[in-house]
Amino acid sequence: MKFIIDAHQDLAWNMHVYNRDYTRSVSETRQMEAGSQTPKMNGDTMLGWPEYQAGRIAVIIASLFALPLRKKHEIAENYCYADSNQAYNLYSKQLDTYHRLANDHPDKFKLILSQSQLGELVSYWTSQNGESVNKNEIPVGIIPSIEGAECIRHPSELEQWWSKGVRLIGLAWAGNRYCGGTNEPGPLLPLGYELLEAMAEFGYILDISHMDEQAALAALDYFPGQIVASHSNVSALLKGYDGNRHLSDHMIRKLIERDAVIGTIPYNKFLLNGWRTGDKRAAVSIEHYTAHIDYICQIAGDTTHAAIGSDFDGGFGLQSVPDGIDSISDLGKIVPILSDKGYSKVDIENIMSKNWLERLNRALPEIHE
Repeated sequence: MKFIIDAHQDLAWNMHVYNRDYTRSVSETRQMEAGSQTPKMNGDTMLGWPEYQAGRIAVIIASLFALPLRKKHEIAENYCYADSNQAYNLYSKQLDTYHRLANDHPDKFKLILSQSQLGELVSYWTSQNGESVNKNEIPVGIIPSIEGAECIRHPSELEQWWSKGVRLIGLAWAGNRYCGGTNEPGPLLPLGYELLEAMAEFGYILDISHMDEQAALAALDYFPGQIVASHSNVSALLKGYDGNRHLSDHMIRKLIERDAVIGTIPYNKFLLNGWRTGDKRAAVSIEHYTAHIDYICQIAGDTTHAAIGSDFDGGFGLQSVPDGIDSISDLGKIVPILSDKGYSKVDIENIMSKNWLERLNRALPEIHE
């Protein structure tokens, strides 16, 4: 395994709401937060700079995200929006945070906005040839993504989001004026079609994670550009599940037809239906997680559509991940499990990085102007 690409992390949300500093180690952050409300609300962090290096996490797709006011969380009351103007302000501040993170710590984080920048970073990681990067630490690439498009007040604003580095857009988190979303079903609405049309002109990647299936299927038919599901699991493996957060077999097949990649989430609640925060971690294993990857590969008949979208620190932490995973540095533990299932080195490379790398290279501009 040369490196990993992780398609979903809520870094800016955690930096704003919980004041987390991802240049620190996981252990430092956990020690600083011990006894505070943060672990109780969000779990112990899974992310830190040394762990990125140890786990060979080369690129992360980092979200811009805020809660609609009706979904407000007591610790995040100042990070909720009542309308699109407030969403615009909150998301803009988070995007500025990613720029500052890269500018203030260029040895640790680098914004990736073009094929050339991605290629340069990947060449550094591949030149390590699997050796410890502690000898020659390499920045983690950050590709900004909008999760929930309420921050886009009008399609004309896509130009400014693009110029500041956003490359992926997920239309929904919950339902909104663009389409139905998680726990709030609904179709793709007229404003959603209008936004998709404008996104295609710029070359944005459409992320259907959190979109209601009815809306997502319509988007697959309408949107001509690259489509992904950055962080979604398989509903068929969640016995008794009847929500709209995860992917039906029909949805998976449609995504495969559009040559999409599906990032899977090692979150116990999304691996064992009925698991609740506070339940024992030992009830869920890493094998539960690899089962979702394997399921997608079996439907596809190959390994070119399954990948990782960890969603680490996205409302859950150490207390809610499979037994055997302590931080992001442990994602590589799925490699021997996949190997035991008969997956080749090429297959595993596809899942860990190559699938995301190929789709990003298709969609990113050659250079960032």
